[in-house]
Amino acid sequence: MRKLLLLATSALLGLTTLSPPAHAAPPNLLPLTVTNNSGRGDAVFLYITGEMNGRLGYVNASGQFTPWSGGTVPPSPAPDVSIPGPGNGGSRTLQIPINLAGGRLYMSFRDKLKFGLVPNGLVQPAPWAAGDPNRDILFDWSEFTYNGGGLWLNSSQVDMFSVPHAVEATSQAGATKRTGQLVSGGRNRVFDQHQQLGGDWARLVHTRSDGTRLRVLNPSKGLDAGVFSSSYFQNYVSSAWSTYANTPLTVVPYQNEPNRKFTGRTSGGVLTFTNTAGQQVASFQQPSTRDVLNCDGRLAAPNNDVGAISRSLCAALNRSTLGYLHTQPTYDASQFYTRSTTNHYSKIVHANMVDGKAYGFAFDDVGAFESLVHEPNPRSAKITLTAF
Repeated sequence: MRKLLLLATSALLGLTTLSPPAHAAPPNLLPLTVTNNSGRGDAVFLYITGEMNGRLGYVNASGQFTPWSGGTVPPSPAPDVSIPGPGNGGSRTLQIPINLAGGRLYMSFRDKLKFGLVPNGLVQPAPWAAGDPNRDILFDWSEFTYNGGGLWLNSSQVDMFSVPHAVEATSQAGATKRTGQLVSGGRNRVFDQHQQLGGDWARLVHTRSDGTRLRVLNPSKGLDAGVFSSSYFQNYVSSAWSTYANTPLTVVPYQNEPNRKFTGRTSGGVLTFTNTAGQQVASFQQPSTRDVLNCDGRLAAPNNDVGAISRSLCAALNRSTLGYLHTQPTYDASQFYTRSTTNHYSKIVHANMVDGKAYGFAFDDVGAFESLVHEPNPRSAKITLTAF
């Protein structure tokens, strides 16, 4: 939580001192403008979902939150809560209520999305899953949280890459932060470069029967769809773990605490870390390809030192720096994705962003390489559907 420094005053000395100007509390309703510069003539449909007061629900255009109700097993169709979006060249301003967590703003072209309801839950579109009714719909989403600490808004590629869109937030003072902007022709380049790689990487591309290239699945979802090898990282992980049988690995996971270091050594196939006092703090068996791509399983990251080390390992494996650079994490992006076994999806998406930032995997925020804007004192936000 942000801390405000209060300056003392002394009437006895006749001094007048001023406190720094207090930041205005975030508004109860935050205007979020969606601008359509896609160049496409399709109708656009918008959806806002999230959680408030422990309930999952949806938000209408004026910012009213309504919890989902009903739901069955198997899932029953959710009601149509779509908001008509702007046509090409137009804009539509929506309202985001404060204290909405885990928010998503979906945007779909031509067709409305199909959501399902289960008791106390929502089945969101998942085109990598067998039988998902949204498989042939062109759609994407941005993720956000809005509370007393401000707005966090990102253009996520953790599941897939589909609709090019930039996100931005403007402060009460009028300063704007923006990210997620593709380079000119970037969408086609992302698709082309996956197809040029061939093999599993090309199979991540899904094309509709009318020839529209709908999405590139993140390889983590390619595993779920059965189009990506479950052993892709196996040899690389084994080599990295073997490296640290003879060479110590230093992990400095907290950028603001450079003296908090952990040393890793491999013994019996297990990479074990000790702190500077020599106390054991974490141990990691070799993770699977699924663990690496999802930053989960044997790389699960609880909110403690174990998690901080795990995040560093997962980022280093996806960026293919582990086993080659023995202090992690490294923040030199020129060292990322330089090996033949690497997360080429993340590499390609980053390479086609104007600012080089993207959410190519779950812990791409190690070193702040993710496509996120955080504004503690927002006045407004914007999502721009950019040219295809």
